[in-house]
Amino acid sequence: MEKENIKTIPVCTITLRGNERKYVENCLYTGWISSKGKYVELFEKKFADFCNVKFAVSCVNGTAALHLALESLGITQGDEVIIPDFTFVATANAVRYSRAKPILVDSELDTWNIDVDRIEEKITPKTKAIIPVHIYGHPVNMDQIKKIAKKYSLYVIEDAAQAHGAEYKGKKAGSLGDVGCFSFFANKIITTGEGGMLVTDNEKVANRAKSLRNHASDTKLFNVNRYFHEALGYNYRMSNIHAAVGLAQMEYAQDLVDARIENAKKYHSLLKDIPGLTLPLCKSWAKNVYWMYSILVKPEFGITKNELMAALYNQEIGTRSFFYPISRQPAYSKDKYILGNFNTQELKISNLLYEQGLTLPSSSSLTIEEIKRVAETIRSLSLQKS
Repeated sequence: MEKENIKTIPVCTITLRGNERKYVENCLYTGWISSKGKYVELFEKKFADFCNVKFAVSCVNGTAALHLALESLGITQGDEVIIPDFTFVATANAVRYSRAKPILVDSELDTWNIDVDRIEEKITPKTKAIIPVHIYGHPVNMDQIKKIAKKYSLYVIEDAAQAHGAEYKGKKAGSLGDVGCFSFFANKIITTGEGGMLVTDNEKVANRAKSLRNHASDTKLFNVNRYFHEALGYNYRMSNIHAAVGLAQMEYAQDLVDARIENAKKYHSLLKDIPGLTLPLCKSWAKNVYWMYSILVKPEFGITKNELMAALYNQEIGTRSFFYPISRQPAYSKDKYILGNFNTQELKISNLLYEQGLTLPSSSSLTIEEIKRVAETIRSLSLQKS
């Protein structure tokens, strides 16, 4: 295959095929480009309905959604919050923004989610919440999470940043805990470019989050005295332009979700018999939306993950490594506040996932021809080493 004759397949491209341009142009035409335009509330309502929850609070990104959730539930200095070691750093950062302490737990080898059997041993009198992360679109075993949370009177904050439309026993990700948090970054299944959303059935939490995202303005007094601030708040408001894009995405959101699932089925059929590859699974009780189609490259494959990534890059095929474990991030491994909170033996699965894991092109607009090219290239590399 001549490199100059082939088209690059990125890890992810944005899918914009609805009313995005129309709604954004309406924002520009009317002059409502800040957080006060009509699209913010419309987007929140649509997304709440999508998740089957009562309330949705938009904000600037998924990290802000997590931070708002923690603050709205009263998590503060000295509290401990249990999170997976294998997650994007935003999960840990949001805990630290609230001056709380992240407590790291290893992953399950099959789902790559937090190992629910290891959570209880990490609970102390200071533990106030658990943040299960639905990694790459596969839901966590939420019944067991909720059972532990009930036993110890803990809050459950779902990090569903990667799991738009995913389901656990028929219920939408984000609707299963006290609060759910989503990201709408450009590579997410549903996107606003940058943006986030907090969802909940708890009206008190929703109202608190709405206040905190706007410098803790009293929502009841806002139109009377918008410069009255009841607490330390944040400037986390989503703009009307971003919400306009989000509203347009919601009009065909299920198509975007279904496309990722179909991509996964095609990848499965083409890669399933290649020795040394572990493909993503889907538990019987789950709906995995395969935000990123991700694989493990074991020694039996013949080359390492990094070598495979380099070889695919040379064929104009984009890949991305798995998340670097929180315990190996300099900001945390050298942080005296949480030093001694973990050891590498406890977190061996999260480290294995990083060493062996990579994601393949996963856009909702990915074509069958592109999937075949990726799979055929991987197969040819496997054969070369056999």
